[in-house]
Amino acid sequence: MALDGLTDQSFSRTAMRAELLDAETELRLAYAWRDDRDEQALHRLITAYMRLAISMASKFKRYGAPMNDLIQEASVGLMKAADKFDPDRGVRFSTYAVWWIKASIQDHVMRNWSMVRTGSTSSQKSLFFNMRRVQARIEREASAEGRKVEGHVMRELIAKEVGVPLHDVEMMEGRLSGSDFSLNATQSVEDEGREWIDALEDDGPQAAEQVEASHDTDTLRQWLLTALTSLNEREQFIIRERKLREEPRTLESLGTELGLSKERVRQLEAAAFGKMRKTLEAESAEVQAFLN
Repeated sequence: MALDGLTDQSFSRTAMRAELLDAETELRLAYAWRDDRDEQALHRLITAYMRLAISMASKFKRYGAPMNDLIQEASVGLMKAADKFDPDRGVRFSTYAVWWIKASIQDHVMRNWSMVRTGSTSSQKSLFFNMRRVQARIEREASAEGRKVEGHVMRELIAKEVGVPLHDVEMMEGRLSGSDFSLNATQSVEDEGREWIDALEDDGPQAAEQVEASHDTDTLRQWLLTALTSLNEREQFIIRERKLREEPRTLESLGTELGLSKERVRQLEAAAFGKMRKTLEAESAEVQAFLN
């Protein structure tokens, strides 16, 4: 149910014209989808309850997400509900679908509220969607009694009301009061002011580091080739297959191919490594220092 090219108004009008299902028809469609994977039954079930999904999506507009995106997420939740609904449990599909629709929309809002993830635990999600409402209620009640609730006391009351730790309230308050800034914004009002992104440290390797890494790689490659020449053909084959392949082979598979036991292949591999080490140690004091 992609909404590309559709406005939320036109989609809403289409959904409002959909059929209303009675309990018997709803149950029959749910069984047809669950037992027979009848796609036409699934389509009728989802279409009939898109008005519910749209209604729930509209309640989240205050979080700044485009209505089309909210409706899209609501429809995803609706489809998940239809796929997981068990008609044998004796509840209406709409009752079951509400949870899935709400969860899908909330996840979308949380993912897109900020470039920095706002929260992921159930307590943080509950705080995100209830903090402002609880705060407003506490302020109304305090105002009716002619008193004012100070910041720290307010945060403690919110934490107790929502059932989350105080530090979660403090963290969420800071995140909700801030906003994301573009790294392409200039650092000053001057036309030639550099952008903030220019002040970020480059995490990539510098030129000198790249040259050193390339030199080390070439040196190690040469050492490896030298060490391999000290091995016989079978030993070279085992080392290549065990250590130089992108997906190393098992001792058992090599044993089958060479007509040897798994233990014998392991012994040959260990012996080959011993030969390679001796060759490298005899080659250069630099290699000795590297290996140690």
